[in-house]
Amino acid sequence: MTSNNYQEDLKILQSFRVALVHDWLTGMRGGEKCLEIFCEIFPQADLYTLLHVKGSVSPIIERHRIQTTWAQHLPWVEKKYRHYLPLFPLVVRGIDLKGYDLVLSSSHCVAKGVRVHPPTRHISYVLTPIRYVWDMYDVYFGKDSSASFLVKSLMPAVAKLLRQWDVRTSQKVDYLLADSENVRQRILRYYHREAEVIPVPVDANHFDLSFESKGYYLMVSALAPYKRIDLAVRAFNRMQKPLVIVGSGPLMASLQQESGKTISWLGWQPNENLKQLYGECRALIFPGEEDAGITPLEAQASGRPVVAYGRGGVLETVIPLDEYLEGRKDFFGGVFFQEQTEASLIEAVERLEKHAHLLNPAKMRAHALTFDRQVFKERIIKTILAKLGHRH
Repeated sequence: MTSNNYQEDLKILQSFRVALVHDWLTGMRGGEKCLEIFCEIFPQADLYTLLHVKGSVSPIIERHRIQTTWAQHLPWVEKKYRHYLPLFPLVVRGIDLKGYDLVLSSSHCVAKGVRVHPPTRHISYVLTPIRYVWDMYDVYFGKDSSASFLVKSLMPAVAKLLRQWDVRTSQKVDYLLADSENVRQRILRYYHREAEVIPVPVDANHFDLSFESKGYYLMVSALAPYKRIDLAVRAFNRMQKPLVIVGSGPLMASLQQESGKTISWLGWQPNENLKQLYGECRALIFPGEEDAGITPLEAQASGRPVVAYGRGGVLETVIPLDEYLEGRKDFFGGVFFQEQTEASLIEAVERLEKHAHLLNPAKMRAHALTFDRQVFKERIIKTILAKLGHRH
């Protein structure tokens, strides 16, 4: 149920001339799930993005009037768009937004850098400061990364310019929102600005509560370097336990060559298939450091626990076993490991199995419901109205 105030607030917002901005539309990941809610709130809005792979995002997003940039026509851009990172500040500054009351950007790269003119207000929901040149620089371009020698040689100078641009454009946004406390702290550290936290949404009611599993472990992830799928592959090869991986990306071919007989690769799956996979898994494996992380909440909405690297946004969405054993919580949602090593991940899996009889699927689901997409939607609406000076 939604209140009368909610409907009144929504009506006020929908009377505004609104532009939505998103980095790129190439698949339905966490950022796109947030954008989808923005599209529901503002069905009349224009949607601007650097590039759009048609059919790659949900119908709710696809039916908006999507306007792309000249980046759409770069060679091989649909699959190699990250290779054009140094060009993106120039591309996004070409999006000149005039005549709108509100610009709402959802940004993990350059979307917040669009040009906005008074009296238009710009609110940016920051998924992270540009991860490629801040926290994840070494993963993408460090000495142990898969980047070419030429890229590794050029990136220090390029990254310095991108960091300067990132900080400079952050000062031109009227209000910053963060998807987690983890990201709020990064915004403060890099941009020296405060941001209001509105936690990521999960479509909790889409998932069914499950009390029994079929014994396999599950990963749902884009196959990007920082996700550390390689770590999970090696650990499950050693344990000879079944691991099902849902997702795709440039690393798939090399990871498949490394994986043993107990590891299955499904690619991206329709929502109904994904719901079943969550409900029947033993636990979700989450070995990367994420800004926030929606998949741990999807697992808990299904009553399934999480084995996660104990850093980043997962600390805000999963209650660890230790807090339960110490009597500080009346349930737990997962087990954390503290080092990104095979041994540490294997130990966490074994620890979960040892304490699996203590799991409470119903309480895990109730916890996930506090992050439900309707909760997110209502908080976003109230926050935007407050920033724009509209209050009941």
